[in-house]
Amino acid sequence: SLHFFFFLFGLNHHTSFFLFRELNPNLKISDLFLALHGYQIAVQCRSVESCWFVQVAMVEVAGNTSKPFLDLGSFVGDLNVDDETASDDISLEGLEEELQECQADDVVANILSKGTTLREYTKGVENNLRQVELDSIQDYIKESDNLVSLHDQIRDCDMILSQMETLLSGFQAEIGSISSDIKILQEKSMDMGLRLKNRKVAESKLAKFVEDIVVPPRMIDIIVDEEVNEEYMRTLESLSKKLKCADADPTVKTSKALKDVQPELEKLRQKAVSKVFDFMVQKLYALRKPKTNIQILQQSVLLKYKYILSFLKEHGKEVYLEVRAAYIDTMNKVLSAQFRAYIQALEKLQLDIATSNDLIGVETRSTGLFSRGREPLKNRSAVFALGERINILKEIDEPPLIPHIAEASSKKYPYEVLFRSLHKLLMDTASSEYLFCDDFFGEQTMFHDIFAGPFSVIDEHFGTILPNNFDAIGLMLMIRIIHQHQLVMSRRRIPCLDSYLDKVNIALWPRFKMVFDLHLHSLRNANIRTLWEDDVHPHYVIRRYAEFSASLIHLNVEYKDGQLELNLERLRMAVDDLLVKLSQMFSKQKLQTVFLINNYDMIISVLKEAGPDGGRIQQHFEELLKNNTAIFVEELLLEHFNDLIKFVKTRGSEDPSTGTERPITIAEVEPIVKDFASRWKAAIELMHNDVITSFSNFLCGMDILRAALTQLLLYYTRLSDCIKRINGGSTLNKDLVSISSIMYEIRKYSRTF
Repeated sequence: SLHFFFFLFGLNHHTSFFLFRELNPNLKISDLFLALHGYQIAVQCRSVESCWFVQVAMVEVAGNTSKPFLDLGSFVGDLNVDDETASDDISLEGLEEELQECQADDVVANILSKGTTLREYTKGVENNLRQVELDSIQDYIKESDNLVSLHDQIRDCDMILSQMETLLSGFQAEIGSISSDIKILQEKSMDMGLRLKNRKVAESKLAKFVEDIVVPPRMIDIIVDEEVNEEYMRTLESLSKKLKCADADPTVKTSKALKDVQPELEKLRQKAVSKVFDFMVQKLYALRKPKTNIQILQQSVLLKYKYILSFLKEHGKEVYLEVRAAYIDTMNKVLSAQFRAYIQALEKLQLDIATSNDLIGVETRSTGLFSRGREPLKNRSAVFALGERINILKEIDEPPLIPHIAEASSKKYPYEVLFRSLHKLLMDTASSEYLFCDDFFGEQTMFHDIFAGPFSVIDEHFGTILPNNFDAIGLMLMIRIIHQHQLVMSRRRIPCLDSYLDKVNIALWPRFKMVFDLHLHSLRNANIRTLWEDDVHPHYVIRRYAEFSASLIHLNVEYKDGQLELNLERLRMAVDDLLVKLSQMFSKQKLQTVFLINNYDMIISVLKEAGPDGGRIQQHFEELLKNNTAIFVEELLLEHFNDLIKFVKTRGSEDPSTGTERPITIAEVEPIVKDFASRWKAAIELMHNDVITSFSNFLCGMDILRAALTQLLLYYTRLSDCIKRINGGSTLNKDLVSISSIMYEIRKYSRTF
């Protein structure tokens, strides 16, 4: 129906236009627009008849036919808008609310403000809409040709796009075919790559197999005919690889190629083993030549051929063991002979220091039926004193003595010097041999087999030296040398001599303890009558003890050996007893005290020379010296000022005002004062002379004299104070010696020090 087409127009003007155009190809767009807009106006006006121009337009649309293209009346009939509106029930419900809402509307308020009725305003709006529609229709009519042209262009574009779609569909089909071809090619390429990789792996394995199994003619020529040199050793390495491959790889073991090659490989192995064995034996014999520098031969010759030992160890074990045994036997004999010759040369340089009679408590003048008289200790002065022998500990790293040079100078050495030289040579030789065995043979255990002979030679030497060694200082020096050598080997990180040095150390300590005990027993069992000399100066036995103790204390400073300190304490107690016994041989108490002071002072002086800290022994003798000095001072003062000292000690502290039974009187004090005043200077001079002649150490004597004078001043001061407390004591002032005079005299003797 026409309503339907008009509905289409309302939805889409273009769609409606093309639909009508299909019904009538001669239809113009302007005519159609005119008819359609006329219908819209009629509907809005609620009257079809009022839109007469619609019918006119429809006739124009129909063309030259007498019948309209669309009979509007047949479609609309007797359209009555009023009946249509009347037929519906009009509801006024909610009108009041809508009127209230419209009252607030700006447009409605504007209309009402002008005084125009709504109906009139509605008509004006409708007229404006009609005019706008008419203008719009005219615009459509003017653009109708352009719209038709646009339609044609769109249709042409659709045709072109359809062709392109067909073409692209063909391209898509061809591309899909090409993609499948590429996928097939990719699969073929991956398959070929995998086969190539497998072939390369197979080729490398096969090439390695061929290389490991094939014996080149050049290898045969070198093994059989060439001399042993660097090229020969490289050939041995290649032969070793082939032999290892044949033994280790199970695939090679089962191959037929190996069955053909294995006999040839075995022949080459046997030939190589035999040839290098002869070569190594020849080189080992060179070590036995006299005056051969073994270390240079090892480093410059043998080490170049150390692969030969590795080859023999892997492919000729029995021959390797023969070479190893030959080397051990050779070096054992060579080193044993060298050390034996060196020890014999050193023995000619030995200086005898002490014998079994060179003990602290043995009397030097003693002679016997079968013993010769002893000379004063000329070359034997080092029996008890350390002296320059301590320097040997500073020469630990010095080279060993060269015997023929030392012998040419006719110089003799204490045994500890020879001991250090021997062990320095042993350490250097052992270190070199240990490192060579580790590098050349790849073994360390064979070192002890090699040095079994040298150790035996050295042990034999010590077996004859130690039992006849009575030099305690030398033994202690050797103990310290062994300790230093252990530190040297530890710094080198070479453990090959650890057990040997421990064994030597264990042998030295008991010998030292035995010799030390001999000295101790000589003091404890000393014959006092033969040792005693009517001389208050230091005794030679005590000097021996002082030097001996100072030497051992000095050697123990860095080691703090508790056992040695205990032995020194035992020796000190024996000397204390001996000194007391010797002092008791003097008839006078004063001489006994002087003898003890001289010996104590000498001991302290020697201990101080050995080191700044003499330890407990020095403190002990300092205390004894102090006590005996006090005794001597009292004895000296009593000898010259007996009355004064007795008076001060007995009655000097009494107070006359207390009313004692026998008060001090002037008559009692006056003789003492006058006696002192008459001879005090002469007495001091006598005391000075007595001290000078009695004490060996001048400084010690002056200290004693100063102490005596100081004590005398204290006694005389107490006497002066006592006189002041006596009634009439002032009468003695003329006879009293002033304190300042005594002080001056004391200072005068002090200046003579």
